[in-house]
Amino acid sequence: MNYLAKTFSRGSLLLAVVCLMATSASGQSTRKQLRTANKFFNKENYRAALPYYDQVLTADPNNAKALYFAGISYLSFDKERSADYLYRAAELNPKVDKELEYWLGRTDHINYRFDSAIEHFKNYQKTIKPRNVERKEEVAQLIQYAQNAKREVANPKDVFVKNLGGDVNTAFSEHSPVISSDYNYLLFTSRAEGATGGKAAEDGEYFEDIFETTRTGEDSWEKPRIVAGGLNSAGHDASIQLFDNDTKLLLYQSINNGDIMVSERQSDGSWGTPKSISDKVNTRDFESDAYITPDGSTLFFSTSHYSENGDLDIYMVQREKSGNWGNPKSLGRTINTRFDEDSPYLSADGTLFFASRGHNSMGGYDIFASKYDSVARRWGRPVNLGSPINTPDDDTYYRLAPDGSYAYLSSYRIGGYGEKDIYTINYIKNTEVKGRVLVMGDSTLTLPGVELIFNGVQADNRPISYRDVSKPDSATYSVNVLSGRNYQVQLSLDGQVLETQEVEVPVVLDDTTTVRKDFFVTLDDTTAARIARLAPDAAVGEFKFENIYFATDKYDLRPEAIQELDKIAEIMKANPTMNISIEGHTDSRASDSYNMTLGQNRADAAFDYLVKKGISAKRMVTVSYGESRPAVPNTSADNMQLNRRTIFRVLERDEIQKGKEVQ
Repeated sequence: MNYLAKTFSRGSLLLAVVCLMATSASGQSTRKQLRTANKFFNKENYRAALPYYDQVLTADPNNAKALYFAGISYLSFDKERSADYLYRAAELNPKVDKELEYWLGRTDHINYRFDSAIEHFKNYQKTIKPRNVERKEEVAQLIQYAQNAKREVANPKDVFVKNLGGDVNTAFSEHSPVISSDYNYLLFTSRAEGATGGKAAEDGEYFEDIFETTRTGEDSWEKPRIVAGGLNSAGHDASIQLFDNDTKLLLYQSINNGDIMVSERQSDGSWGTPKSISDKVNTRDFESDAYITPDGSTLFFSTSHYSENGDLDIYMVQREKSGNWGNPKSLGRTINTRFDEDSPYLSADGTLFFASRGHNSMGGYDIFASKYDSVARRWGRPVNLGSPINTPDDDTYYRLAPDGSYAYLSSYRIGGYGEKDIYTINYIKNTEVKGRVLVMGDSTLTLPGVELIFNGVQADNRPISYRDVSKPDSATYSVNVLSGRNYQVQLSLDGQVLETQEVEVPVVLDDTTTVRKDFFVTLDDTTAARIARLAPDAAVGEFKFENIYFATDKYDLRPEAIQELDKIAEIMKANPTMNISIEGHTDSRASDSYNMTLGQNRADAAFDYLVKKGISAKRMVTVSYGESRPAVPNTSADNMQLNRRTIFRVLERDEIQKGKEVQ
């Protein structure tokens, strides 16, 4: 071996040793980062765990373990990314963890892939040991959630869900919105940075605190500020309800395992130190949420105190004459299930809204509604408010605005700001769409008698249709349609489709909005010629009707006469305010009296035919002139044929009403 070869070999060996040492050090670092990440993960401090998993994946992008645990961590606040990580882990190592099928089912369910979620849950069921009954029941319930969600999402309600926006919502959790009676003051609960004391809870996020903001516009708010004074404690605090003319506030504090508290507004506008609402309400166990009726006589609240398995149930208490609260009473099994029921709210019409993980929930908490039957003295079967109010994730804290026109709620939704956000819920309303039908290229030429049919679908894909005909005097139309969707608008004339156009009608949430839409129609030559005869802006007398003619001493309608009468009927239908005079004429072969009768018969023949074609008799008058008004001298057979006629003339609008006939 020559010198260069020996040198190269020693260098390669040295490089290999260095690389091996670096790889070993890198491996040690990766394992250390993974251990640190898992330490936070096991404490459910997912935000703290994720940076360490990301460091592992930067060094080793194909580390299935890091992808797997990072995917589970992201389920807390970034559902879409969770699916990416978990499926990547499954692709790299299908046996990365025995719980993989469970978590794939969870992420698919949250991301609206219900069939896939059910498949993963069923695969996971096969791996559960027979003695693990609790886990079997949980997965069976998850399958039921996915089936419920699939059904509800396939039949959505016409509801507009709108994020309250970045003025209020952050990357952290916001919930429990409370709006003042004038709509301008909002209290809500947040885990954003800046919580009292700046302390982090056990899960690595900030404690819940109550924030406040003031409306600056229809959809804008001042920068939220934490409520000053003694309202917020060192632990979790949450807003619940303003009551007693907005002078008092129900709130939650995490003292004593969770209690319902009351604070009163002070003379300087600040909130006083919270006090327990009642020892009859608060127990040594968890009380989470409440609602007091406007008259102050009844309190609904959620508690785990009376439950056998520690789940939340809804109870109510009545205020006694002494002013104290009485003994709690369960709302019963119709409302309460073996799962959690929370955040009760009673609307002005007596409807109880609440959140439940039971009943036919789509997953996690859903909002349900029930009414009390005073005759049967029981609550009616709760009804799921459905999609899109409810989602496959938690939906809670449903509260109506003071006038009931919209509602607030808190939930995690794809496209939000982070964890739970506050949303508004509005039921989509009908709106008036109006405008004119015009000729393309000439906005001065209007088209009367054009039928417009708006075809669309409701949120659940059931078809809806609305119709109008452009008016004869202005070619205007007006329809009341359900807003917030696209319509295919078919424009037709005399049963012949001119064209179809698409119109987007925006979401309308009030009763006063009008949408303006003019339609411009492109006409072929044949249609244009026909339309010209129907022009609504033609002055009286400008409509040119052809005469119809008769055989000698006859008043039978010839085929060509019928064709002309059909055209007249068409024009009159397109112009419903048009009235006409039908005038019968003869030649000079018979006596004057005979010809007057013959002329009347000829006018009546046309009149009767038009009535059969659907023209109202009130829109027509008949008159006979006999031989007194010849079109040409009766000096030849051809001239006499021209005089054996019925003519049609448009009347002024008041001529029929006044019984006048212009001679």
